[in-house]
Amino acid sequence: MAIVSIFSGSFCRGEEIAEQVARALDSQIIDELLISETSREFGIPDKKLRQTLQGEIPALNKFTREREKNIASLKAVLSKLILDDNRVIHGPAVHLLSRNIAHILRVCIIADMPYRVKQAVAALSIPKGKAEGLIHNYDRKMKQWTDYLIGSSPYDSKIYDIVIPIHDTPVDQALQIIKKHATGEQLATTQRSKKAADDFRLSTQVNLALTKEGYDIDVFSENGEITLLIDHDVIRMKQHQEKLIKIARNIEGVSGVNVRPGPKFHTASTNPWANIELPPKILLVDDEKEFVQTLSERLQTRNLESSIVYDGEQALEFVDKNQTDVMVLDLMMPGINGIEVLRRVKKEYPKVEVIILTGHGSEKERAVSEELGAFAYLQKPVDIDVLAKVMRDAYQKINRLKEEGTDKSDIQQE
Repeated sequence: MAIVSIFSGSFCRGEEIAEQVARALDSQIIDELLISETSREFGIPDKKLRQTLQGEIPALNKFTREREKNIASLKAVLSKLILDDNRVIHGPAVHLLSRNIAHILRVCIIADMPYRVKQAVAALSIPKGKAEGLIHNYDRKMKQWTDYLIGSSPYDSKIYDIVIPIHDTPVDQALQIIKKHATGEQLATTQRSKKAADDFRLSTQVNLALTKEGYDIDVFSENGEITLLIDHDVIRMKQHQEKLIKIARNIEGVSGVNVRPGPKFHTASTNPWANIELPPKILLVDDEKEFVQTLSERLQTRNLESSIVYDGEQALEFVDKNQTDVMVLDLMMPGINGIEVLRRVKKEYPKVEVIILTGHGSEKERAVSEELGAFAYLQKPVDIDVLAKVMRDAYQKINRLKEEGTDKSDIQQE
C-alpha cells in the first residue's frame, strides 16, 4: 500500500484529512515523530526544526548554514521512517521526499481564498483582514520553501498525483479519493520501489555528511553507487572532487562514487569542464510511473535532467507550453498513443527530436516511427548508457542545425 503524503494550504483542513486518512488506512502519521526523532538524533531543538519546515531562514544562515544542516538532518531521518509502509506524512516535510519512490501518493489539498479566510476567522476568532494576512504570509513562506527544495511553487499541480479543491469537495469525498488511489495497484509497493526508497536513504546519509562539511551538492544513489552533481566552479577542481569522494566513501553502504557537473554548472575558461555543453531540455513520456521515475533519476546522474508526463495528452500540452529539445516517448499508452503524439509533435514542433522507447513495438511501428521523423527507435529494457548516448546524439544534431542556421524541417531525418 502507498505511503500517503499530503501538502495543504493553511486553513484547508489538511490536518483533519490526514488524520482521517491515517485511520482509514490503519497508518501512522509521522509528522511529530519526524521532528522528535531528528531532535533526539542530532540534538537540534524542536523549535528550530519547526521553523525550518515553515520556510524560515535564520538571520545568520549565510555563515552558520543552519537551514541546510537542519534540512539534511530531517531528510536523513525521514528516509529511514518511510522504509516502512503504512505511513502518512502531512505538511511541508512532504517536499523532502524523493520524487523517484513510486509507492508514494502525493496529494495537495487547496482552497480558494474566501474559503480559507472563512476557516481562519472561525478557527481563530480574528478579523477578516488579519486572516488574509496570515494566509498570504504562509503562502509566501511555503513558496520560499519549495523554491529552495524543488524549484517550484507549492501549489504546482505537476508535482502532485492528486489536487483536491476542498472548497468544492466534501471532506468525506476527499477521504474516499485518497483512499482509492492509495490502495490501488498502480501505487503498490514493489521490489523496485523499495530499492528506490533504500537508495534515497543512502543518498541522504551522504548528503548529511557533505552538508556537515560545508558542501551543498545534489546526491543520487543507485545500487550503492553515489553520484554527486557539482553546480558551481571551484579552484583546484581535482582536489575538490577527491575530497568529496573521500567523504562519500566513508558512508556505510557506498560502493562507488562519481562526480559530475550538474545541470546548473557554470565554468571558468581555465576549468577542465569548461567546454561542457548545456544539458538539453528533456521530456519523458510513459504511463508506467515507476519505470519513468526511475529512468529520470538514472538519467539525472548522467547530467540529463528531465521532466515527466504520464500520457499523450499531457505530452502535447507540455510541449505546447515548454521548450523541449528531446522527447523520449513510449508507444503503448492510454488515450492518445505514442504514434499519434509523434505525428503531432513532428508536425507542429519539427525541431523536437523524438526517441521512441517501447516494450511492445513491432517492425511495422518502427517503420512508421522512422517515416514520421523519430530520431531513434529503442526497445525496453534499454541500457541506460546507450539511451543517454542516443539522447546526446539527438541534442548534438539540434545544436548542429542551429549552428548551420538550417531549419530542421528542411532536413531529411538522418
